[in-house]
Amino acid sequence: MSSSTAILLSLALPLAGALGIALASRINNNVREAVTLITAGTLAWTVWGLLPALLAGERPSISVAEVLPGIDIAFTVEPLGMLFAALASMLWIVNSIYSIGYMRGNQELHQTRFYIFFAIAISAVMGIAFADNLFTLFLFYEILTLSTFPLVSHKGDAKTVQSARIYLSILLTTSIGLLLPAIIWTYFIAGTGTFTVGGILDGKLEGPAVGLLLGLFVFGIGKAAVMPVHRWLPAAMVAPTPVSALLHAVAVVKAGVFTVTKVIVYIFGIDFLFAEPSGGWLLYITAFTVIAASLVALRQTNLKRMLAYSTIGQLSFVLMAAATLKPFGEVGAAMHMVAHAFGKITLFFAAGAIYTASKKTEIFQLRGIGHRMPWTMTAFTIGALSMIGVPPTGGFISKWYILAGSLQAENYVAIATIILSTALNAAYFLPIIYLAWFTKEDTAPPREHGEAPFAAVLALTITAALTLLLFFFNSPLLILETQLVQGMP
Repeated sequence: MSSSTAILLSLALPLAGALGIALASRINNNVREAVTLITAGTLAWTVWGLLPALLAGERPSISVAEVLPGIDIAFTVEPLGMLFAALASMLWIVNSIYSIGYMRGNQELHQTRFYIFFAIAISAVMGIAFADNLFTLFLFYEILTLSTFPLVSHKGDAKTVQSARIYLSILLTTSIGLLLPAIIWTYFIAGTGTFTVGGILDGKLEGPAVGLLLGLFVFGIGKAAVMPVHRWLPAAMVAPTPVSALLHAVAVVKAGVFTVTKVIVYIFGIDFLFAEPSGGWLLYITAFTVIAASLVALRQTNLKRMLAYSTIGQLSFVLMAAATLKPFGEVGAAMHMVAHAFGKITLFFAAGAIYTASKKTEIFQLRGIGHRMPWTMTAFTIGALSMIGVPPTGGFISKWYILAGSLQAENYVAIATIILSTALNAAYFLPIIYLAWFTKEDTAPPREHGEAPFAAVLALTITAALTLLLFFFNSPLLILETQLVQGMP
């Protein structure tokens, strides 16, 4: 199979899977879910098949259509996009396994619709990951927003629909009101929107205009959840847990930080942005978001809301690392995308398993639950330790590189943020671990229960194992991502 064919298949397979899911549902649920798993597995095989060519220095690409002169729908595989696509395609398999256990265990309605829109969202993720230019990226960015709306509003009650509307309105308002003008401005001054090594704005823009354009991009990419455009993320917690995992680990928020990082590296260019003082505000606003979101997480009593604010902080952790504009920082940003994906999807899987087995949603209800659900809470503990940055978890490796990048830049704001946020992460995760393992449950539990259905427990065990394996086997990822920083000062 040629690389260009593989790119197109990466986009088409999830869409074909969505159609297959719809048709299979007319037979029975087992066939429907088999189609989901086969599609996810085939997509991962296709995407990962592009990796050898990329490591060999190739940049597979294909142009599909010219929409306007100089504006086309085109795709190119580069290191950052490969990382995002490989991560999303792999986690779709695990999320699908989990979804089978969760959706059946909770007897959710409209399961076929859930699997269909999930597949469409994954197709949009592939388009974002492999986008060759800003126009293509914007097109699939909007498709991702629209395709996830039915997932967020899945339950269909008035409260859920209202929260889903907040989700949709914030993401559409920011993308159309800020991101689209930023893209048009870029095409106007640079004559192109193609992602280019070293950027395309050097000599085309200077002074305060650089900081203004960067602001339009950062706040226009609402999926990155930089404060104050973050409210959509807690609102989306009304969705079923597999959707929360999609939003926080597989697709939506990763699309946000990926897009901001890609704009910094391939539109502005690291050297150009480093030389422009007006772009320095990004590090401070991301540092503020890290600390503020962590403080809000510390005050939460609902488990999923606490995880939501934790995600907001961790996303800006990635962007702060990228904003150091140093090689170790850029590698740390990419590495933390992976570490956060593995750790946070594990945490949400565990939260969903707890709800499925016991209907518990509040942190204070978790007293002694580790003894009833040892597999689930062991996975939760591993995910939490990774968010804190404790070895031997992937979060330790990514935070190591982010700290190294901050030291490289001699940026004491970033260094202080890393130390303080780590302490805050520990302050809201360690009490949960203590509560689950080292306290006794209520003498009269409202419901006798054990673990969640096998499929859900299997999925969270896999992602917890991946969180640990990333600590020991991260060399291929480092080799891929160092291609991003070759030639950086």
